[in-house]
Amino acid sequence: MGFVEVETPVRIAAPANEPYIDAPSSPPLFLRASPELDMKKLLASGMDKIYQLGPCFREGEKGQRHNPEFTMLEWYRAHADYRDILTDAAELIRDVAVCIHGRLVFPFDGNVIDVGAPWEILTVQEAYRRFAGWDPLDTFDADRFDRDMALTIEPRLPRDRPCVLMDYPAQAAALARLSPHDDRIAERWELYLGGIEICNAFGELTDATEQRRRFEEAARKRRAMGRQAYPLDESFLAALATFPPSGGAALGVDRLCMAVLGKPSIADVRMM
Repeated sequence: MGFVEVETPVRIAAPANEPYIDAPSSPPLFLRASPELDMKKLLASGMDKIYQLGPCFREGEKGQRHNPEFTMLEWYRAHADYRDILTDAAELIRDVAVCIHGRLVFPFDGNVIDVGAPWEILTVQEAYRRFAGWDPLDTFDADRFDRDMALTIEPRLPRDRPCVLMDYPAQAAALARLSPHDDRIAERWELYLGGIEICNAFGELTDATEQRRRFEEAARKRRAMGRQAYPLDESFLAALATFPPSGGAALGVDRLCMAVLGKPSIADVRMM
């Protein structure tokens, strides 16, 4: 309760540099892949609890679970952490299920999902040790991590209730802060519903020097892969000087609708 709806630009000058996310060009600007940086500037200016529901864009993403244009719900809370944001997400998912079905149970993809049952919460370290036979905190390999996530981890996640993968390796969280207890771990979780990833959340990084270093490293990786490196958002980096400890999440609305409505593709819940 108490969230304020905000609206930030869809065309932006400086998308976040992340190795595998391409923002479509809209000369002389770019279509946003996320409203994250601009929403964080609002938190830095003194807003406390904010959300935005609107269009986002990613180049080259098309398939059963992807579309070049999609709808994102993002929300941020000042003076909250990523576990507080998980509580928000759980309340949201349960409310959506009740609004549509009148109950906390619904069918999807040959399974029955009970969002009122205890959610499965696995650390990323535990999931990789159990299903893939290695520990990404001890020896991180980005290609192996991504391959095993898609082919080994995600197919083994429960389908009958929501599942959360929590505490990602530090190398796999570009805008998340590191755990104060273990600097190998980033405060990040991802929520799966019926085996589909629908929400990504961070305990937000507030260190401008470290954020600049991460963006510059991501830009180098993008150039090495033949991708365009985006300019740094200097106003965002400056805003981190007054950015409060915060948590935030991005939820794919199309995927959530796909799961709760029992549709096989996000094309079935979008006007194409």
